[in-house]
Amino acid sequence: MDAYRAIVTKRDRREYARQAVAEDVLRRILQAGRMAGSSSNSQPLRFIVLRDDAQKQKLAPAGPGTGPLVRAPLAIVICLEKGRRDFDVGRAAQNMMLAAWNEGVFSCPIGLREDAITRSVLEIPENYAAAIGIAFGYPSGEPSSSRFGTPRLPMEELVHYERW
Repeated sequence: MDAYRAIVTKRDRREYARQAVAEDVLRRILQAGRMAGSSSNSQPLRFIVLRDDAQKQKLAPAGPGTGPLVRAPLAIVICLEKGRRDFDVGRAAQNMMLAAWNEGVFSCPIGLREDAITRSVLEIPENYAAAIGIAFGYPSGEPSSSRFGTPRLPMEELVHYERW
């Protein structure tokens, strides 16, 4: 898929079929995250891959919107070294979601607000924090509960040149 087309057509989805994400597809998703740039090439991110339903279920109390992460056949939690830039997380997450979309795999970023729960369940070292979770999966036959189709702001309302 053309990169621009992937960017403008990618949408979040919160319902997934139970079909497992193939190992080679997972590898490409992880490679896309690994190749994201980082501030001063510090490479401050680590990825935790979750496929076991029981393990994912333990993350349910980690935030109000964790349902898609728990129900998805694949979840990845991006951990950030403390004191490093959040921007690096966003770059890796978007790379991973676009790589997944290229493979026909939908995704959705999920906040993990309860740090103590996430840290305990995933045994994250003290010098790292769970920055974001991402749910991945093939589309279910169910209609999406997301706001798919909600129009974006018109360019004229969004973009300002030289000043507001």
